[in-house]
Amino acid sequence: MREKKQSAKTAVKSRKKSGVKLTEHGKVYVSATFNNTLITITNSTGDTISWGSAGAAGFKGTRKSTPYAATIAVEKAVKKAVEKGLKTVDVFVKGPGSGRDSALRAVRSGGLSISLISDVTPIPHNGPRPKKKRRI
Repeated sequence: MREKKQSAKTAVKSRKKSGVKLTEHGKVYVSATFNNTLITITNSTGDTISWGSAGAAGFKGTRKSTPYAATIAVEKAVKKAVEKGLKTVDVFVKGPGSGRDSALRAVRSGGLSISLISDVTPIPHNGPRPKKKRRI
């Protein structure tokens, strides 16, 4: 007679990262592209406290690129961060999108005081090689 092999399946549970130290001072990174606005709020060491985007806020298609969508996304992320004890932030804005200014206003109105605003948009110093000269 054959014996049945019993496979010992172990359930792997995903664990949340619980080692995030919460401080009163943090950083807000706003990435404003032409199609979306992404927000990440971190503590002073760079560990993510909360995040949001216009797409995660429920906007689809061209409405994601509007300043209103950026405002709603930032307000949701700021609300989570304030509940965890964040009070003052440094804001780093990146990109040419339309949600740049409205994101700053939403951070301010969400209950966080801004101590620094910095534009970290990457700018090429030389750029790619130009096209060869046209010959007629």
